[in-house]
Amino acid sequence: MDKYEVIYMIWKWLQSCERKDIDNLPHRLLQGQTLNDFKFSCNEAKLLMGFIIAKGIERPRVKPTDRAIVDRPNTINFTLNKIKNYLPKIKHWEIIHGSYQDLPNEEVTWFIDPPYQFGGATYVENKIDFPALGEWCKSRQGQVIVCENTKADWMDFKPMIVNKGTHIKTTEAIWSNLVTNYDNTQQSLFK
Repeated sequence: MDKYEVIYMIWKWLQSCERKDIDNLPHRLLQGQTLNDFKFSCNEAKLLMGFIIAKGIERPRVKPTDRAIVDRPNTINFTLNKIKNYLPKIKHWEIIHGSYQDLPNEEVTWFIDPPYQFGGATYVENKIDFPALGEWCKSRQGQVIVCENTKADWMDFKPMIVNKGTHIKTTEAIWSNLVTNYDNTQQSLFK
């Protein structure tokens, strides 16, 4: 479920893809090239590439970051190969465009990764009532995993790992209804 229509469109396209569709995407961009220099089979393919060429961004780009071209020239190829290998695993997914508030409360594993309270303002869909989202998360049946960073105060988040971005350093954090030992969280989450 995603409220941002672009994300929904990309997932729906990936769900219908074959490996050859991913092979047809540009696996490397040279210095000075943009996505406008390539022909794509559909808009969704270009949107996907717009996220791949500038990782960790809130909306697709046309111009790649220097990091994707100069520092890590194989990053695009590596990412596309990973996507290609995961295609069979998403064929059965139900992909929905809409708000989390519309989801029924079923006993499943809930992985909730909203635009962050501090740092998510640049996302297209960023109008979030965080206290209400926190209550909604706590009310879910089944295993619940909520991602954020340690600056957030809408749930009792526990630090996981420090991420060093291009300009800032943040500490990723989670809240989970089933994890009691956050020192061994990765081992505990998927038992």
